[in-house]
Amino acid sequence: MTQFNSDEAYQNYILPGVSRTFALTIPQLPPNLCKVVSNGYLLCRIADTIEDESNLTPIQKRKFSQEFTHVVAGDSDPDLLSQALYPLLSNNTLETERNLIANLASVIRLTHTFTPQQRNALYQCVKIMATGMADFQQSSSLNGLKDIEEMDRYCYYVAGVVGEMLTELFCDYSPQIAQHKKLLQNLSISFGQALQMTNIIKDIWEDRQRGVCWLPQDIFIPFDLKNLTPENYEIAFGEGLTKLIGIANGHMHNALRYILLIPASEKGIRRFCLWALGMSILTLRRVLKHKDFSNSQQVKISRRSVKTTVLISNLVTSSDTSLRILFYLLTRSLPAK
Repeated sequence: MTQFNSDEAYQNYILPGVSRTFALTIPQLPPNLCKVVSNGYLLCRIADTIEDESNLTPIQKRKFSQEFTHVVAGDSDPDLLSQALYPLLSNNTLETERNLIANLASVIRLTHTFTPQQRNALYQCVKIMATGMADFQQSSSLNGLKDIEEMDRYCYYVAGVVGEMLTELFCDYSPQIAQHKKLLQNLSISFGQALQMTNIIKDIWEDRQRGVCWLPQDIFIPFDLKNLTPENYEIAFGEGLTKLIGIANGHMHNALRYILLIPASEKGIRRFCLWALGMSILTLRRVLKHKDFSNSQQVKISRRSVKTTVLISNLVTSSDTSLRILFYLLTRSLPAK
């Protein structure tokens, strides 16, 4: 087993293994923010690993999620949780995620070195996420979600709360950013939904293999989601995807508003947000061109596209006008809400 000379060293090691995207974007943040945001992401990944574990019953998932919340708060022993949870993980759980559960105590020790304001932001995120995800996992099926309002709630629990957490951390870091805190918090939920809706659309077929569907039934009328298969593409399904992409596009516009409220001098924070938004837009563009895709790899953006997104975003980071123009050029082919 690899040995690390600090908990931060372990965090830097494991992050690329559980998310290439965040391993790319988080280092753009100022150093102090980088460390706490990395830790926040790992906490969310632990909560997500518990909810995705196929070996656990809904009751077990809720129990472990509640215990994890107590661990983050500092009220329970992380080693005891790790020792109880790790043996129950199936082979369906990625090796890096198993490693994360095995080293849960290392992640938590770092969490507890942060300021009270930072720790509270992380705790509130984990608490809301763990509770909400447990509720949705208990009623998940291949039938999809009831309607777009239920999808909104799901996206809030898995992504909107992350946007709220990041905004709390950004405002704590910068008094200038904190001047727009209320508006940023509202927009952050929409920003998170834009990214999560992209993931839901991209991962339709992988989710179905796990026995779940997060698409809203009312958007796909008269198509029956429980009969959804990648082999038999139907026009009605494609029309539903188009509607859903249009809704996501509306949230993308709010994401741009969020970014433009960040001072141009905070280039690192802007880049962190811009790269995520750019990659999400490019993914939706690919889905729109290939609505009959049968796995996420077919609509995954290329490394070249990622590099181009990074390069262009960096060139226009400080110019609000250039950002608006670039955003228009990238989204003009997407359906309107």
